[in-house]
Amino acid sequence: MIYLIDGSLEGLLCAVYEWFERKPGKVLLKLEHYHQPDAFSKVFAVHNDSKKADRVWKGLQKKLDKAWMRRFYCTFLAELPEAYGYLFEFACYIFSSGPGAEGNYGNAYVLHVAQTAKKVEREKHRMEAFIRFQHAADGIFYCGIDPDFNVLPLIMSHFKHRYADQQWVIYDLKRHYGLFYNLERVEEIYLEPEAERRLQKPCTEIQAEKEPLYAVLWKDYFKSTNITARKNTKLHVQHVPKRYWKYLTEKISI
Repeated sequence: MIYLIDGSLEGLLCAVYEWFERKPGKVLLKLEHYHQPDAFSKVFAVHNDSKKADRVWKGLQKKLDKAWMRRFYCTFLAELPEAYGYLFEFACYIFSSGPGAEGNYGNAYVLHVAQTAKKVEREKHRMEAFIRFQHAADGIFYCGIDPDFNVLPLIMSHFKHRYADQQWVIYDLKRHYGLFYNLERVEEIYLEPEAERRLQKPCTEIQAEKEPLYAVLWKDYFKSTNITARKNTKLHVQHVPKRYWKYLTEKISI
């Protein structure tokens, strides 16, 4: 039996609900847009229902502590096709087992959820460390990113508290949505393709007049604090992989 979901958290939780309602045996969870129909497989399209999803979520909260609920959510944000299956099997295992089942790392799905969540958390920390804003002519600080995982929901609180006195935009160019902080709250935003293109390749027209000067000052500061005799490129790349250098002002040529 194949369960088809739309890729939302609600759809995933509803799939768990439907499995316990129907008990169809072994189920393969697939995303609708990846599914290729064939003449032999039975398919059940999971209908999203907020009441069913909420019931499963509250059920998990009773079985798992906050740390594991966060791992569950982080694994969902990984957006990996196989991760949906891990979460489905993990949830079914937790509901079918006694207290402490989440600590059984001999279970493949417990291990997968823990490992995937760890990767997402690592990406979250790197985004918090490596994001560099540019000052736009309209006074808003902005940054375009394309992280491996959907970490915007996880970094929202960090930047809201760290830059509480500035308006800023962090836009995920890979997932085509972003966050806008208006000095009161953080809102989800979606830009037109042309606006996205400008954000991906910032042009001088939208930069504040002093932005290039700020970049030069930051680079000079970075150079002045860098001790050439202690330069260790191999170690540096281990801590700051090259795929993140595009976010760092000190790595970008002006």
